[in-house]
Amino acid sequence: MKKRSLSLAVLLTLAMVLLMPHGAFAQTDAKVDTGDTAFVLLSAALVLLMTPGLAMFYGGMVRRKNVLGTLMHSFIAISVVSVQWILIGYSLSFGPDIKGIIGGLDWMGLQGVGLAPNPDYAPTIPHMAFMIYQAMFAVITPALISGAIAERMKFSAYLLFILLWTTLVYDPVAHWVWGAGGWMKGLGVLDFAGGIVVHLTSGISALAAALFIGKRKNYLHEPMPPHNLPMTVLGAGLLWFGWFGFNAGSALSSGGLSTIAFVTTHTAAVTATLTWVIIEWLHRGKPTMFGAATGAIAGLATITPAAGFVGPMPAFLIGMCAGAVCYTSLNLKGKLGYDDSLDAFGVHGVGGILGTLGAGFFASKLINAAGSDGLFFGNAHQLLVQCLSLLAAAVYAFGVTMVLLVLINKAIGLRLSEEEEIVGLDLTQHEESGYTL
Repeated sequence: MKKRSLSLAVLLTLAMVLLMPHGAFAQTDAKVDTGDTAFVLLSAALVLLMTPGLAMFYGGMVRRKNVLGTLMHSFIAISVVSVQWILIGYSLSFGPDIKGIIGGLDWMGLQGVGLAPNPDYAPTIPHMAFMIYQAMFAVITPALISGAIAERMKFSAYLLFILLWTTLVYDPVAHWVWGAGGWMKGLGVLDFAGGIVVHLTSGISALAAALFIGKRKNYLHEPMPPHNLPMTVLGAGLLWFGWFGFNAGSALSSGGLSTIAFVTTHTAAVTATLTWVIIEWLHRGKPTMFGAATGAIAGLATITPAAGFVGPMPAFLIGMCAGAVCYTSLNLKGKLGYDDSLDAFGVHGVGGILGTLGAGFFASKLINAAGSDGLFFGNAHQLLVQCLSLLAAAVYAFGVTMVLLVLINKAIGLRLSEEEEIVGLDLTQHEESGYTL
């Protein structure tokens, strides 16, 4: 009885601390730039739109019996990860540093995250604006992983996975790369908008998940074409639109840097699309709409880490590499025997690696004085830093993901039964159907 009373008292005390109004909300500061603030808040809304866009991109690619379950994977991430971010995720990612590894819990429940700027991150916008902008990055990252396990993972297992993965993979890596005091940031790694934090971690984790959970029933033995390509193309368009908030918004101000990030983002996307279509035409004899949409996303993912560090022509080259290398990686998965259902690793993992290396080659201080020169501008050390950071983040993400999958599988099971997989996610996990004829 005493233990129960003590636990209740602790919970009530914690609730009082979290719910108590504090001075940070009342603070105003003349240094807040209203133009920058408006730009970042609009960019946050654009990045949020990317997750429903991803839902449609993925949803059109699966079979009809799994469309709602696939849409749900992205849509539910908005709520699950946002709640985690508000309670502890932002503090772990960007809070006061603990030995370069993780942020402390000083900002748990957004305590101390107020309306005055935080000079460590964004000196011209409210700290809270920076927080909510970064929340949208955290939201879409685990949703990207769902492409690798589409059509065969239990919804309960998926919920538990994205919650634990965000806490144990995304938050630490975000602190390493972007957090004040993070060890990769201290090395000088260049990751403008998430090549390592978003695309590499999700892509490598997607590969781990695809390997662990195994292939879909009858994979490579029966056709599994996309059931609704117009939906996929609409999703790709929403992703492309939102990506300008993702990359240009990462300048955290409206001005020259956001402009160059906007231009390089579009340049890489269109170049990757054309490259993909031409290679597919030569390789398969016909260019496809599905290929064009996938090529665009590959270009967007690949330019992300370099968008604010390189000029338009390097972005052009990065886009060409994205189209060629990501096309090759997608065509190798059948030969290698793993079932990355919707190509999360082939596009985001491979793209994140390419773009991070691209920054190591092509970055220039003439583009961004706060960055660094790359190999082609006389600084070979920067490429070494990029390689080391990629390797460390990849090993960490793959290892932790594997451990999480093992534990969740033992606790509640990861995979649908054979009968449930035949029936589909929509009816077995949600008791509803995407199409009623």
